[in-house]
Amino acid sequence: MIKIGIIGIGGMGTVHARNYAQLAGCKVTAICDPSPAAKETAAQFGAAWYSDVEEMLNTAKPDVADICTPTFLHKTHVTAALRHGLHVICEKPLALHYEDAKEMFSLAREKQVQLFVGQVLQFAPATKVLRELVQSGEYGRVLDASFLRLSACPRWVKGGWLFDKEKSGLLPFDLHIHDLDLLVSLFGAPDSTRFTSAGRDGLSYREHYRFSYEFGETTVSAEAAWYNGDIPFTATWRVYLEEAVAIFDGVTVTVYSFGKEPRVFDLEEKIKIETGINLPPTGMFYEELQSFLKVIEETPQAPPAREEEILAVIRILEGINQSV
Repeated sequence: MIKIGIIGIGGMGTVHARNYAQLAGCKVTAICDPSPAAKETAAQFGAAWYSDVEEMLNTAKPDVADICTPTFLHKTHVTAALRHGLHVICEKPLALHYEDAKEMFSLAREKQVQLFVGQVLQFAPATKVLRELVQSGEYGRVLDASFLRLSACPRWVKGGWLFDKEKSGLLPFDLHIHDLDLLVSLFGAPDSTRFTSAGRDGLSYREHYRFSYEFGETTVSAEAAWYNGDIPFTATWRVYLEEAVAIFDGVTVTVYSFGKEPRVFDLEEKIKIETGINLPPTGMFYEELQSFLKVIEETPQAPPAREEEILAVIRILEGINQSV
């Protein structure tokens, strides 16, 4: 039985706890969060409650530390867990600075433990379809692509940390990181990066970004926004291949080509678990955590998963933030 200690039991920590409850071979045995409601939440999951990270690590002695605290606390909490010799699952982004992330991966290798980063979009049904279309070459190579990830300005955050560049990395690290991580996993690090940004005067952050990446002869554009308007959340993409156009409209992936009926992919998930946050029931987190735990069980001393890709994404986003 793999013992899980969750550090940070806000929205995402609760999502993880709900999914662990459905996974065989593991149990959340400890929760660390100093907030007043955390003790009650821990009781709901049958876990011991702690307000101090070191006390939890020393007393509960979990096998895995799952870090779901605000971004600016990730390095402190990840490093503490790694120094205790624990495997670590950390919500995205791992860090806001390349050197910090590199240090954490280096420590994980030194301790011969796993360090996973929760880039959950990798486990979305539409992503699996896109990866198969790209890697199979069934419709030729990718010529061009466009990704949208648009949201109303977040109002759920407590304490304002999300709008502090040094604490959250702002929109590039909170929102666009999902699409960039997917692109790097499909095509490798881009040869060049360009972007523009826009926003109202008087704000400490930019509200809209338009990105352009070059991967060899392939150009990929992307938009990300925290709009000053209550728009529906939008996460879509259009990929132009040599022999077809693949479109994800947020619900369905359809491939259009000449001389054939449109090919519609079934994205229905076999497992759907309530998130308790502003996401519908989904199996993405279940598959993500199941995948991480499988590695911990079967190849715990393997090199950290996706290290080069994670570092490449952080380096690019850090450069973008330094330019704004």
